[in-house]
Amino acid sequence: MAPVLRFCAALALALLPAAAAQDVAGGCHQYTNRSCEECLKNVTCLWCASSGRCVEYPVRRILPPTDLCELRSARWGVCWVNFEALIIAMSVVGGTVLITLGVCCCCCCKKKSQKQADKDDERAAREREKRRVRQEERRAEMKSRHDEIRRKYGLFKEENPYAKFDN
Repeated sequence: MAPVLRFCAALALALLPAAAAQDVAGGCHQYTNRSCEECLKNVTCLWCASSGRCVEYPVRRILPPTDLCELRSARWGVCWVNFEALIIAMSVVGGTVLITLGVCCCCCCKKKSQKQADKDDERAAREREKRRVRQEERRAEMKSRHDEIRRKYGLFKEENPYAKFDN
């Protein structure tokens, strides 16, 4: 984690002087009626393709107001993407990421519940087996007690007295 923080701090320190130099170099209006590429070299500038103006990007607002420049004519960052296409592309990418995360979460929860169900089934089978063994033990114990009582009172069923004798 520390190397990542160091890298981010170094990147911020490296970019701050460059951004300050761009602001000191002059406003965006000096690039009006020039090319889009020249205007967008300064990251604080917005190029309006319909009017050929280079204006300061309104940082207080997310999207530039329509009185400044229409979204289909506004360019920022790169000249070949307008704001409408950028908004649509970012929405599609964002929606895809959210849907992917949702599907992953559902799959993980399903696997977890299946594992839990398997564990529950195994636990129930073990408990059933234990109950069956205890029941057999009790049944054998009751049979032996009943046999003792039958012997005591002479009611014990002996082997068939009329069985064949083997000589």
